[in-house]
Amino acid sequence: MSATSRRVRLPSDVFDLPVEKIRAGYYTDQYFNSTKAVLESDGHRPHVLMQVFQRRTAVLGGLDEAIAILRECSGRSRADGSWEPGFAQLEVCALHDGDEIAPWETVLTIEGDYSLFCHLETTYLGGLARRTLIATNVHQVVQAARGKPILYFPARHDHYRVQTGDGYAAHIAGAIGVSTDAQASWWGGRGIGTVPHGLIAAYHGDTVKAARAFADLVGAEVNIVVLVDFENDCVGTALAVAEALGSRLWGVRLDTSNTMVDSSLWPQMGAFDPRGVNPQLVWNVRNALDEAGRADVRIVASGGFTVEKIRAFEDAGVPVDSYGVGSGLIRGENDFTADVVLVDGVACGKAGRPVMPNPRLERVD
Repeated sequence: MSATSRRVRLPSDVFDLPVEKIRAGYYTDQYFNSTKAVLESDGHRPHVLMQVFQRRTAVLGGLDEAIAILRECSGRSRADGSWEPGFAQLEVCALHDGDEIAPWETVLTIEGDYSLFCHLETTYLGGLARRTLIATNVHQVVQAARGKPILYFPARHDHYRVQTGDGYAAHIAGAIGVSTDAQASWWGGRGIGTVPHGLIAAYHGDTVKAARAFADLVGAEVNIVVLVDFENDCVGTALAVAEALGSRLWGVRLDTSNTMVDSSLWPQMGAFDPRGVNPQLVWNVRNALDEAGRADVRIVASGGFTVEKIRAFEDAGVPVDSYGVGSGLIRGENDFTADVVLVDGVACGKAGRPVMPNPRLERVD
């Protein structure tokens, strides 16, 4: 597997970690908190090698966050209640966010006094699992789209607290845009969006009026994309918006529900599945825009798009310029496992978990 060229790690303060709670084990499985308590109470300081891996071909995410957790939250409480930092006593080696990884490949090792970091396993593994899931899903749709821009639109399908890290995972995996400022915050970007159905409804279903008001507000620096399925007439609405906005219109977005058949398709039904955003609907809009002299207007397709659906569109040469993908990018699982494999320099992993060195790992300062 090849690594990306991005070698600079995000600093700890980017993640806004709840440091005191993580140190105290608030987010930790209780058995790891008990492990730390036992080791400290017994005065036992085993020097261990912990290695972390997962079982799929994937794109790695959440590693900088995991390192930040180790840097800021490893250590122990002193008798006076203050915190004794532990990161300087550990040797941490890791891959980078955005690296493509193989099944069973070691992505992170932590070596040192186990009592300093055993309470952090739940938090850093959970972050790796979530961010790698997002990064891998986005990478797959980026590949399926064959270079066409992917817009990351799942914010409304999940809890708002996951937006920051998920947006960054999507970014490192190749998404060209995200929909909220929170999703773009870790790399200093901004959320992007279209003229939505709610705004069109607020103008009594008049897409043109809503689009004009939107364009007047945002000005020339924003690429204006307008949803054109509000009246279930993507062709007619796309033409009306193109005429009204002229060169200010960057693109139209097709988002017809999978339970609806666009009116432009009614005379053509019989030889294909006409529901939702389908290839024939895209062709109808493209042909109409071209005939109106608006070949410059892009088509963004969204609504139920998956890797398989995007790949089918691309295989068929459907003239989509960009895909908006939502809930499909946050589904699935990509679990990580952490194992102690050496104790005081002696192999001591559980059965089936040997030391798995990885020359791609880099020492973390």
